[in-house]
Amino acid sequence: MSEKHLHQVQQKLIEILSKNVEEPLTIREMQEMVGASSTSVVVHHMAQLEKKGYLKKNPYNSRDYQVLKKPDKEIAYLNLYGLATCGPEGSILDGSPVDRVPVSTKFLSFSSDKAFMVKAKGDSMLPKISNGDFVIIEKTNKSENGAMVLCVNDEQVLIKKIKQQNKKDKVILVSLNSEFEPFLAADDFRVEGVVRGVISNKMF
Repeated sequence: MSEKHLHQVQQKLIEILSKNVEEPLTIREMQEMVGASSTSVVVHHMAQLEKKGYLKKNPYNSRDYQVLKKPDKEIAYLNLYGLATCGPEGSILDGSPVDRVPVSTKFLSFSSDKAFMVKAKGDSMLPKISNGDFVIIEKTNKSENGAMVLCVNDEQVLIKKIKQQNKKDKVILVSLNSEFEPFLAADDFRVEGVVRGVISNKMF
């Protein structure tokens, strides 16, 4: 579907949302900017943008969203990688995927172009992630303090929660399972992506 076929209000919303990703506006502010008669009109058209695939919203944070230049497909086939050892400067994405898994893009809060999956190994991230679970990752090299990430550390591919109060501090890698002690990141530490979802292996 072309943007030319979108309602006039929806076209305006795309422009407004795109310009204010870093500092999201309130529904009331968007209402005033598009000249809508009520906030419910804005809510309706934003829901339509989501349905048509132009808007991806984080289900856990209404002010966290992505605007897509073209609508996402209903089903995306995501590359699935195993948690294998990487060489120096290596990336988990350097190897060949072990499978391609169909996922409804409705479950993704970001563009499927940036999505891939890994099969979890071990129980250090219990109770959120179990051994053999399929973890959805958004490809990015950036992350915030407290984020759960897929990373390379000491040439090993890991899923950990990162702790770093400011950029000058050493990164601490934390497991959700209290039986595993936190540890300092190695010199080769780098983020490969941020965890965005978990699919239980019991569903397969």
